Amino acid sequence: MKIIRYSLNPLTPGTATDFDPDVRHGDLSELPAGARLLPPCAPSKIVCVGRNYAEHAKELGNEVPAEPLIFLKPPSSLIASGDAIVYPKLSQRVDFEGELGVVIGKRARNVASAQAGEYILGYTCVNDVTARDLQKKDGQWTRGKGFDTFCAVGPCMIKREDADLKSFRVRTLVNGETKQDAPIADMLFDVGAIIAYVSAFMTLEPGDLIATGTPPGVGPLQPGSKVQIEIAGIGVLENTVVAQE
Repeated sequence: MKIIRYSLNPLTPGTATDFDPDVRHGDLSELPAGARLLPPCAPSKIVCVGRNYAEHAKELGNEVPAEPLIFLKPPSSLIASGDAIVYPKLSQRVDFEGELGVVIGKRARNVASAQAGEYILGYTCVNDVTARDLQKKDGQWTRGKGFDTFCAVGPCMIKREDADLKSFRVRTLVNGETKQDAPIADMLFDVGAIIAYVSAFMTLEPGDLIATGTPPGVGPLQPGSKVQIEIAGIGVLENTVVAQE
């Protein structure tokens, strides 16, 4: 089976695509028979923003943060569209969280919010899968957010200059039923503010992924569930949940 990484448009030489000589570009409808997608980035780290929508904070009984609430997911949690999300035996409550993903294009350190766009390679869809019971039990989020297969990304990445960021909406469907649907304009901290905040204490490298937070409507998944994260202009990230063997 040929394994390829897809983006909707060719990328600039010398950017994050250098990590993978097997990158292909084009329309997803041109995916060759017998091929499967890879995640559209290969991050050294996955930086996530918690409670970045006021209504999501409210639905979980949390206060709205005064500044971005940052946590990390390990790169080992990364999967592509079409891959299975594994429901771990250690958890009794696994939730979906649809999000906009931002892929970094060049090294970013102490970046001002107004210049943040210069450091963005492109945008993708993210499912920040969460073992909600373990997140609450542990009091910190590493285990609940960090299981293998708990960061689904794709189906592709679109270049920053080809994206209409202001029009993006995050829409999540589970078994065909809409669960989340909100514009990214509802984010408490926009993309520029997030990059400025993170790069003030952490160097962002080409290919790194930022998951910008989930809107309200999160809920549980079960083995057999089909979950789709859709952002118009990017595509549909689709994964099916399977029980851990």
